[in-house]
Parts: sequence; C-alpha cells; structure tokens
Amino acid sequence: MTKNDDCGCCETQPADSSDDQSTAFKPFPVDNGESNTSGCCEGSVNLTDYSSGSDDTEPCCGAPPAPESHPYERPGYQLHRFVEGFVKTTMGEVPRVTSHLSRLDHIGSLVTRLGFDRNNYKIAPGLYCIGNVNPDSPVLVSANWKLSFDTLRQALNETDAWILVLDTRGINVWCAAGKELFSTREVIKRVEQSGLKAIVNHRKIICPQLSATGVCSRDVKKGCGFRVLWGPVRACDIPRFLDDNMKAKPEMRRVTFSLRERVVLVPVEITLLAKPALWVLLAAFLLSGIGPGVFSIADAWTRGWVLTAALVMAVIAGAAVTPILLPWIPGRPFSIKGIITGVPAGLLAVLLFREPAGFWGSLTLLFYIGAVSSYLAMNFTGSTPFTSPSGVEKEMRKAIPFQLGALILGVVTWIGAAFAG
Repeated sequence: MTKNDDCGCCETQPADSSDDQSTAFKPFPVDNGESNTSGCCEGSVNLTDYSSGSDDTEPCCGAPPAPESHPYERPGYQLHRFVEGFVKTTMGEVPRVTSHLSRLDHIGSLVTRLGFDRNNYKIAPGLYCIGNVNPDSPVLVSANWKLSFDTLRQALNETDAWILVLDTRGINVWCAAGKELFSTREVIKRVEQSGLKAIVNHRKIICPQLSATGVCSRDVKKGCGFRVLWGPVRACDIPRFLDDNMKAKPEMRRVTFSLRERVVLVPVEITLLAKPALWVLLAAFLLSGIGPGVFSIADAWTRGWVLTAALVMAVIAGAAVTPILLPWIPGRPFSIKGIITGVPAGLLAVLLFREPAGFWGSLTLLFYIGAVSSYLAMNFTGSTPFTSPSGVEKEMRKAIPFQLGALILGVVTWIGAAFAG
C-alpha cells in the first residue's frame, strides 16, 4: 500500500513480534495520549481539496470500511437477519436464531397482516435452535409461516430449545393442520431429514395444540420413534409449560377469540377484497347505466356511485363490525350475524340515497348490503373456536344460495328502478 506523504495512518506496518512475519493493516492511528500531528483520520486538520467540493470533515482515508461479510454467507444465498450464529451437532451445523424481533421483522409482520405477499412470507423448513442448546433441550415443532415462527422465537426469550420447522407452504399452524400440511407425514419427514435422533438424547417433540387435527401422535411414534406432547394453544405460555414439566394448565388449553384477536384480522380481510371489489364496482357502473335509452353514461356515473357507497358500507358491516361485536350479536351462524349487522347498514344507505335510488333502488341497497355483509362475515368462521370444519361447510351450503338469490334480486330491482323512474 502506498504511504500518504503527510499521514502515516494508512501505512502498512510490521505485525507484533510475537506473531509471524506477516504484515497487519492498521486503518486508523492508535490513540496513545500523544499529540497527533497529522490529525488525518480525526478531521482536526483540514486536508480537503476544496476544488473537489468534498466535506471538510471527511478523513483523508475515506469512510470506515463496511462490516465484514458473514462467514456463513454463500454465493447466491442470503443469511437471514434473525440467524445469529450456528451450533455444531453430530449432524452438522444448526442455525441459532435470536428471540429479538428486528425492525424489518415488525415491518414484515405488518405487511403480511395487511395481506400483501402473504403467501410468500415463509422460511426454509428444517431444524433451528435458540439459546444455549444441548442434547437434552426440548424440541418444539412449528409451521414455516414466518409470522408463526417469529411469534414462537419471541416467546422463547431466555429459553434453550430446538425448533423443528415443518413445510406448511407458508400457512399458519391451525389452517395448515386443517389442510393436512401440518401433518403426521410431514412431522416424520422432518424428524428423519434433520437427523434429530442423533442430535438429542430424548425422544419427545412438542407440537402446538392447534395442530392436533392434522397430527396423530400414535403414528408419529410408530414412524420416527418420537413421542408427541401437546403444547399450549398460545406460544407465550410455552416457557411456563416447560417449567411445569411439560404440563399445561387448563387456561393454556382454552382457545380464545378476544377483541384484540378479532380486530387484528380486519385489515387483511379488507385488503384481500381490493381486487374482487374492482370487478364488482365495474359491474355496478355497467348495470347502473342500463335504462330506457339502452345505456346512459350519465346514469352509470350517478347511480354507480350509490352502489359504490353501498359496497363500502357492506364491507364495513361484514368485515369490521361483525368481528368486533361478534360475542354480542345474536345467533350462532356467521351468515346470520352478517345479516344482522348488514340490515342497519342497509337502512342507513336507504336514508342517505333514497332520492337518487327511489323505491326499487332502495330495495336493491337492502338486498345488496345484506348479502355482501353476510358473505364476508363467514370469512371469520375459520378463525374462531365457535364452529368446526364440518360446521363451516354445512353453513356455506345453506347460506350461499340465499346470498346469491339476494344479489340476483338486487340486480333485477336496480335495473327495474331505472325504468320505473
């Protein structure tokens, strides 16, 4: 390296005599308490060429070097930020993850809760660990949806554990179990592929309670030799579960659907409606233009906005008001609950738009808002402990024909209102 004429800070200097005869790069001068006559890397002496327009506080050596690349990075692959190192085992190195969620983790969580790129928010399946694990540390099984994985590792603060992540195609534990992705076969497959038998001394794995519909403990034991223990419903209870010798208290087994748990589902439900809503609105504007003159652009514009407002009110009633007021709305079927919240929204629409809508148009608003609100309310059946999968299917078979019938009646009365006026 060429030596600067006025500064020795970037000079290549001999290494310590105790080492070999190689040289060591010394990027900055050592502060030994003596006066630094050059001041090069402290900016105390202005060595800036003003003709270049550079900042006079920048050291002559330039900015400090970027952090060294991680030794585990490979060409074509990127190391996740939540991986803080690797643990050597008899089956190779296992990534150790941190329990701290970074700003990017929180941003990713927010984005996926809003429904954007939700199906791709996942991590690679396989074996991970957290804390200072050893062959006697417990093994927890999780889905590879990153939101599930982040919730688990955040709950395991100050806990030493192995985490076996299944390939659930980026779907959460409960839904993946219902779709037979968080399954007996997948558990056995990941246990075998990870070489878990050679890594841990015990033969026990802890599966989430919500995965019980997809995992048969007897078949897992027969297939890979590991006994399945059912962990608590919520990840935050796992440390207490482990401290109590892997015994869950009654409250840990209870599935809840609190106000907070209901509200957090609203944004994604509304976001997922964006694309289909555009097609619905296009159809609404086209239908609004049909009249005595075959088709009127002016009517399509004027009456189309009425249906647009009605759609917004139906979405609010079915996808926001229904889950928020769920425990207090009478009836068990969600389709009925959606109608109950949709009727007041429909009456409000009638009061606001009875002049441009007329009598027949007002009937349309009631049919339209009630049907859409009822349909959207049914989206929450899979998120609650209120119904079973068979109960959901039964309700859909009964409710959807009525919802379609109400929409068809709404279309007929909306077109008829144009001719009646």
